[in-house]
Amino acid sequence: MKRLHVHVAVTDLDRSTAFYSTLFDVEPTVVKDDYAKWLLDDPAVNFAISTRAGRDGLDHLGLQVDTDAEVEAIEARLAAAEEKVAPQRDAACCYAQGNKSWSRDPAGVPWETFHTMADIQYFGSDHQPLDDVEKPAAGGACCG
Repeated sequence: MKRLHVHVAVTDLDRSTAFYSTLFDVEPTVVKDDYAKWLLDDPAVNFAISTRAGRDGLDHLGLQVDTDAEVEAIEARLAAAEEKVAPQRDAACCYAQGNKSWSRDPAGVPWETFHTMADIQYFGSDHQPLDDVEKPAAGGACCG
């Protein structure tokens, strides 16, 4: 099953955890000092929050898949459409070990496609290697 992934940066983890627990009507699946995650079936979403960005707002979106082959298939589709993709293998990020890739949508939103192979005890540093994945040109209604 594919699961939509949403990662929101927050500055008040306790208040945000309480809010999302109330919204989803369930406690988080994972709770750390700087991170919380809900693996929901209805809606099918991997929803995470963390204080790591030092700001509030959307950090990134993604697709959690069940196999490395699905990660590779999505990478291939994006590459065939001439979209830039930044693969990461054996990545340690967000208390998980897995294979993933990063891209940006036309609005500049980072998208992560990932297959989690194991939980790990530390946050990890393999996060958004998007230097080679260009952001769209700035302008319009928002600041970057």
